[in-house]
Amino acid sequence: MSTAVFAERLHEAMNDRGLKQVDLVRAAEQRGVRMGKSHISQYVAGKTMPREDILDFLAGELNVDAGWLRGGGASGVPAPAEHGDVAGGAESSSPAAAADAVPPRRRTFGKSHKLDNVLYDVRGPVVDEAARMEADGTHILKLNIGNPAPFGFRTPDEVVYDMAHQLTETEGYSPSKGLFSARKAIMQYAQLKNLPNVTIDDIYTGNGVSELINLCMSALLDDGDEVLIPSPDYPLWTACVNLAGGTAVHYVCDEGSEWYPDIADMRAKITDRTVAIVLINPNNPTGALYPKEVLQQIVDLAREHHLMIFSDEIYDRLVMDGLTHTSIASLAPDLFCVTFSGLSKSHMIAGYRVGWMVLSGNKRIAKDYIEGINMLANMRICSNVPAQSIVQTALGGHQSVNDYIVPGGRLYEQREYIYNAINAIPGLSAVKPKAAFYIFPKIDVKRFNIHDDEQFALDLLHEKRILITRGGGFNWAEPDHFRIVYLPRIEVLRDATAKIADFFDYYWQS
Repeated sequence: MSTAVFAERLHEAMNDRGLKQVDLVRAAEQRGVRMGKSHISQYVAGKTMPREDILDFLAGELNVDAGWLRGGGASGVPAPAEHGDVAGGAESSSPAAAADAVPPRRRTFGKSHKLDNVLYDVRGPVVDEAARMEADGTHILKLNIGNPAPFGFRTPDEVVYDMAHQLTETEGYSPSKGLFSARKAIMQYAQLKNLPNVTIDDIYTGNGVSELINLCMSALLDDGDEVLIPSPDYPLWTACVNLAGGTAVHYVCDEGSEWYPDIADMRAKITDRTVAIVLINPNNPTGALYPKEVLQQIVDLAREHHLMIFSDEIYDRLVMDGLTHTSIASLAPDLFCVTFSGLSKSHMIAGYRVGWMVLSGNKRIAKDYIEGINMLANMRICSNVPAQSIVQTALGGHQSVNDYIVPGGRLYEQREYIYNAINAIPGLSAVKPKAAFYIFPKIDVKRFNIHDDEQFALDLLHEKRILITRGGGFNWAEPDHFRIVYLPRIEVLRDATAKIADFFDYYWQS
């Protein structure tokens, strides 16, 4: 089965029947078939093949033979077979028909059903299309992913120097939790953040925070366990919960209240299957920073319902406007909390993959869970040892990131520019971010007839060569938001926003 032939015939059949991707997604919903926007986009792009049950569904909706759609027979959209006909003429006794018969289908291998509810559009179908365009020689401005290095943010010289001088000492495995020097530095940082009841044994290093999130969800969740996750979220959280067999239940963050969590909505979604609350603070994709009063309400809710708290704080050192970040674990000494952070963003070294998590608070109630974490940490052996070797250097001494987040600093000035530029575009509005390096603009969908945010992202890519991430990629229910990464210098952002303004000056989604 050729993915290229399948994609070509899928295109052909959709055009012949006058159907769009969204029509097939809606039909799948009505028939109880698990096929979302990201799946059909992958099929149309020729990136992957559907499972047999999905292929049969598509053939039925498109009114074509499944064997032809799979790649058998002649080209051209076939008429649907009459009752009793056999595709390919397999029952014909003529030599010509036998010669044209489709050969027996070979066994194929599909992806796991566990991935049916997994979405990661930060590197999804729109990104695949951008990669195809780049391969054809088109320059794309990538405002879709928080990767500092391509935009001129350099690793501090002292960090590079120290890693180079320790390479020969970091050729072997480290303990599964990490090097003593790295964990000691992280423990001391946790103490500065007032995390309660933390020892060096409560520190785990990881290949970025992403690995540790996956590890934590795998160690915790049984089928049907529910985890409260913000909407919008960083999509890895939802993906890891679903992949581990749990159910991601999204609570709303309120754009009208600085994107703070809606506590009433959070409370309403707690059931007897809820085991934990996830907090992303500072927030990706909104750039929100939660004040102590909001955090205390979440702690009170977790305490009332005996829930764990997972707090993703990877942007805790990228806070602007003289504000201060508070770790929610510092307010919850009687609860069990897991706090995540790392160096990818604050030290502009995303490629080094340096992340960590800290267990704090009432560890007695999580003894069995911690054994599961240790088991999985041992199974992956250890995280990147050369990267661990520079944690102590990075967390000590002068913090160069502080130069970026004050007036006159790159991140601060770029934040100021993008906020003003976006709000000056008719039909767009945005809440001013307080931290990180993202802004999450709202689109007046009625003004532009936008009903499919993935199509909007593709149209912007094709027409202006700008790559953004649609709001749906962050598990936001409506097609009315998108995320911009404002890491590029102001002159690049100025060109980008001018193109975006021009795009919205004429755009009307068909």
